[in-house]
Formats: sequence, structure tokens, C-alpha cells
Amino acid sequence: MSSGRLFVHGHGQDHDAGHDHAPGHHHHDDDDDHGHTHDHGHAHDGHTHDHGHTHDGHTHDHGHAHDGHTHDHGHTHDHGVGLRAIVLEGAAEAHRAQLPQHSGAGKILFLDAFSGIAGDMTIAALVDLGVPFELVRDSVAALHLRGFELELRRARGGAIGGTKFDVVMAGAQPDRRYAAIDDLLSVSTLSSGTKTLARAIFRRLAEAESEVHRIPIEQVAFHEVGAVDAIVDIVGAAACFEYLGATVVASPLPMGRGSVVCQHGVLPLPAPATVACLRGVPTIDAGLEAELVTPTGAAIVATVARDFVAWPAFAPERVGWGFGTRALPDRLNALRAVLGAPAPQTAVAASASHVVLEANVDDMSGELAAHALQNLLESGALDAWATPIVMKKGRPALCISLIAERGAEHRLAEALLRETSSIGVRHTPVSRTERPRRALDVTTEYGVIQLKISEGPFGPARVKPEFDACARAARAAGVSVSTVMAAALAVYERSR
Repeated sequence: MSSGRLFVHGHGQDHDAGHDHAPGHHHHDDDDDHGHTHDHGHAHDGHTHDHGHTHDGHTHDHGHAHDGHTHDHGHTHDHGVGLRAIVLEGAAEAHRAQLPQHSGAGKILFLDAFSGIAGDMTIAALVDLGVPFELVRDSVAALHLRGFELELRRARGGAIGGTKFDVVMAGAQPDRRYAAIDDLLSVSTLSSGTKTLARAIFRRLAEAESEVHRIPIEQVAFHEVGAVDAIVDIVGAAACFEYLGATVVASPLPMGRGSVVCQHGVLPLPAPATVACLRGVPTIDAGLEAELVTPTGAAIVATVARDFVAWPAFAPERVGWGFGTRALPDRLNALRAVLGAPAPQTAVAASASHVVLEANVDDMSGELAAHALQNLLESGALDAWATPIVMKKGRPALCISLIAERGAEHRLAEALLRETSSIGVRHTPVSRTERPRRALDVTTEYGVIQLKISEGPFGPARVKPEFDACARAARAAGVSVSTVMAAALAVYERSR
């Protein structure tokens, strides 16, 4: 299992649909109970879950069925703080040579999600590809969480061999607020790259839940997505991606349909949180009444993938298979990870993390240009700007530009055409180096002010108070904005 729901198990689980766990819905700290104990029937090979409902005609119970396999607990690793990692049914990594660290640098890692994606399937596929399972164990151990074991074993889908990964719960886990999860990751001894990526994935999940339930992000408290299995999946996947260092490309995601009955009613599939996580990500109709993409899987792929194509132009070198459990009626229940070298003509585009979109316009007023820039930012552009230019016949004009993540490229190109009078948009793939960023609230004599902190191996951290919050506080107190900003920075310095 892994990421979408909070499960209480003895030793075994069986998701009776296609992936690790159901939509990551949660409870909140107010009196409105938005929480859902969702079992969206995602079958993940070899464990049975009793979630108190039936889904697609399947009754979920707590059996210990591993597809008829006898479990050979070949070796057990104890990493302290209550964490055990069990490799079942022989050496699950014996089929391939271990990939060296950073062996994906300059290459493409393609996530072929023909039957969807989930957190546990992602880890299984990357370990099957050649990432050492020890990396996953050590990364999870760094969190000092208790009450579960990691389980890796060989799996098979028809005639194809692969790997199955599970988090086996020994008992219930506490509810966790988003801030507590972020703090857990922030203070851990994880590498900076793994920590930054894991925090970004959880941030996407929290933002999705905040949007679905229409509450501030600070009020989000995870009962399911925030369960320890989801934390394990996200941290383990982040560690694998950092280890490889490849440019991640994914296929468009197949979306199952139908509905699921949970503790608090009926939810449509794809789950609301999954859809919110996939803003800007290409999706297609799978033609199945099943949950194929879980919220955790959606958050992972939407965060790491730089492009979404049916198949990239590259030369495959290594293939890994991460399996689920249930036999889907029209496809193998697996995630395929393929590592390869990009084709020479597409190497720059494939390795680009972002895209710059530009459109020339010669008939927009300043008011319309300002309105267009604001709408582009609200639509998801990371930045947007206008540059004065001179077009043919000496006409003064503007070049409206924006930078966006590759997954949002087509949606923002449509927005640029919609918001301007241009009839064409230029796409230029680019990469950028970023400081890791985080937000911190400080309490001043003028109220709570949010600070934006940019860190990383680029010299001293840069700390900037949120201007709009400072402006509001300054108006309320009858002081200058600079006074409020100085007070916020002073509190930050004292707290260091």
C-alpha cells in the first residue's frame, strides 16, 4: 500500500483495484468534518484491506493473500526507531545490476503510466529499474517514525516479472497537520535534494486539499494522505528521483471513472484531490470504472515530470516494472519506468525544466496588457512580463512573455492567446537553477507576517517579508510598510 488512505493493518493488505491508495482526503481542525476514509479500491498486489465498503463489486477484507505466493522472508533489515525492511520471496533486486548514483544525469526517465500511477508503484518501478532499495530504507529511517515495516518482493503480471513495494502498518497512526509533516521533513537528516522534492510534493497535496474543501492551507489536517504510508511513499520516491538525477517525462495519465462509497458518502472518480493535483497535466479517459491515479501518485508525477508525451524521443537503456494487484480488464496493472539517452535533436528540449512563452502584440493598451499579465500569473505562470519592441514598418508593440513549468505549457499558451490579440505563441524550452524556498510565519507587534526564505548552496539565505501582508498591517497600525518589514525581519533574526 502506500499513499491515499489511512489503513490499520496487521501484516497484510490487498488493494482491490489498481494502485496504492485512494484519494487523499482528510479531516480539518474546524467543526466541519470534511474528512473521508477513502478506499478507492486500488489493488496493490498481494494485500487485503477491509475498508468497510465494496467497490466495483469487490469486497475488501483483511486477508493476507499474496497472489498465492509463499512468503520467504529472505532477509530483514532493522534500521532502528522501529523500522524494519523486509525483502520477501528471495532477492527482489537480484535480476539487475544496481545503478550508480547520478547515473540518470543527462538522460530521460520516462514514467509510462498506461494503467495510472501511485506512490508505491513508483518506488517499486524505480527499485526494479536499479535504484538500491537500501536508499529507500535509509531515507525512511531518517524520519524516525514507528509502527510499520517496509516490504519489497518480486511480483509478476502475466509473463512479465517486476517488483512490488508495500508499507505494512502495525497499528493506527496519528492524524498529522500539513505543517507538522512539513516540519518533520524540514528537520530530518534527508539530503537537501530529497528534502526539497518531498516537501514540494506534500505542498501540492496540501494545496489540492485546501482547494477541494475551500479552507486555508494551514487548516488542512491529513487523516489519509498524511498517514505514515503516504509519507514513506513520497520520501522514498523523492530519494529515488534524486539518486538517479534524470529528467523525468511521463505519459498522459489515464483517468478512471465511476464513484466510491466512503465513510462520509459517495465521491466521484477521479477523486477531487487527484484532479486538483493534476492542474496543467494532460489526462485521457481510461474507459474503466476504477481509480487508476491516486492523489499521492498525482502529486508525485505532477511535481517531478517536466513534460508529458505518449513516448519521448530517446534510446531506452533500462526498464523497471512496479506492480499493483488486481487484474485490470484491458491492461497490465503496472507502472513502467524506462531510462534512456535523449535523441540528439531533442536533448535540449527534453532536459528543459521550464518553457518561456512569448507573443507579439501591437494593438493592446497599457490597461489591457496589465490585465493580461495578471491573469497569466493567476493561471499558473511563474512570472510574466511585457517588453517594448518595434515590429515591421516601425510599429511600436509589446512582447508579452511568461515562464512556466513544462506541464503547464499548453494550458498557458491557450491563456496567452485568449488574453491577448496575438495569433501565435512561441515556445522556447529552458532550464533554470532555483534556490529552495519555504514560507515561515512570524508574529510581530503588527500581527502575523509571512516570510519567504530562499536557501540552498548559494550563499546566505535570503529572507523577504510578504509585501501584501506588510502593507495591510501597516495600514491597520498607521505606520510605514518599511517599519512592519523591519519588525518581521527582526523577529526572524531573534529566532535563529
